[in-house]
Amino acid sequence: MASSMTFKLACVVVLCLVVGAPLAQGAITCGQVTSALSPCIGYLRSNGGGSVPPNCCSGIKSLNSAAQTTPDRQTACNCIKSASGAISGINYSLASGLPGKCGVSIPYKISPSTDCSKVQ
Repeated sequence: MASSMTFKLACVVVLCLVVGAPLAQGAITCGQVTSALSPCIGYLRSNGGGSVPPNCCSGIKSLNSAAQTTPDRQTACNCIKSASGAISGINYSLASGLPGKCGVSIPYKISPSTDCSKVQ
């Protein structure tokens, strides 16, 4: 159950990174998204009083770099949405601000209502 929650929260965080800017090569998998964003779950379930864990920002930057194509960004978006739906207590206000706190800029809102099919 904990790993299921971690996967979903990780996917929410990845949405902000992967959907945003194309940088690297290769197809994105939900496994990559989950692995990269799992360090962010504790932060996203908090009140935001602490700092973003460094390994969370590393995962966000790595996913952002890996999402070079529109299909990669859409896949990452869908993985994040799927995972976030299974994790309770996610603070979506924190999730939407996470890319900026990690020095990553994305042109969309991180939200469960994001239409991944429209992500470029």
